Amino acid sequence: MTRAPAVLRRLRRTVLAHRRGLAAVCVGLAVAAGLQSQAAPAARTVSVLVAAHDLGGGVVVRPGDLAVVRFEPETVPSGVVGSTTEALGRTTVGPVRAGEPLTDVRLLGAGLLGQQPGSVAAPVRIGDADALDLLRVGDRIDILAADPRRRSDAVVVAEDVPVLAVPSGGRTDQGLLSGGLLVVAVPEATALGLAGLGVSSFLSFVLVG
Repeated sequence: MTRAPAVLRRLRRTVLAHRRGLAAVCVGLAVAAGLQSQAAPAARTVSVLVAAHDLGGGVVVRPGDLAVVRFEPETVPSGVVGSTTEALGRTTVGPVRAGEPLTDVRLLGAGLLGQQPGSVAAPVRIGDADALDLLRVGDRIDILAADPRRRSDAVVVAEDVPVLAVPSGGRTDQGLLSGGLLVVAVPEATALGLAGLGVSSFLSFVLVG
């Protein structure tokens, strides 16, 4: 019966002898617990489809053009393309930088008129085929018609129309078909007028902002 109090006295002396060290350990544990409770939780991120490398305008999107990057939700732009299936096969409206999220305004719809409701796609043959090198899909142009015999001044026949395509094989030098082909989105009435002017006038364009 006398041994228990003796053990307790020895334990008490041991604790008292090491009280400073034990106090320091307790303080350290408390600080660590406090820091852990105040640490910010890991930021939530979402997967976003981006360009894997720089893409030019008028490029048809292929699997190798795409990558997935994690973004914080508040940094994701509106209109991002939701899946690779939705992006593949579509055409870039203008240049897209590597790492830039792909959005609906950066890609034409599955058809040429995906972004141009109420319009028709009109092929237009421009007299100066070399001028087509200046154009990219998504550019906006005014189309001008000039009398080949110079009996009148050139006039604007279509204003601020978007370029939908610049076919790579659309250049020729065969009489009335000389020049280069491009495709623009215009109202149907304008398309009818352009069709008639294409066989009677020299068509050209100017880029507009």
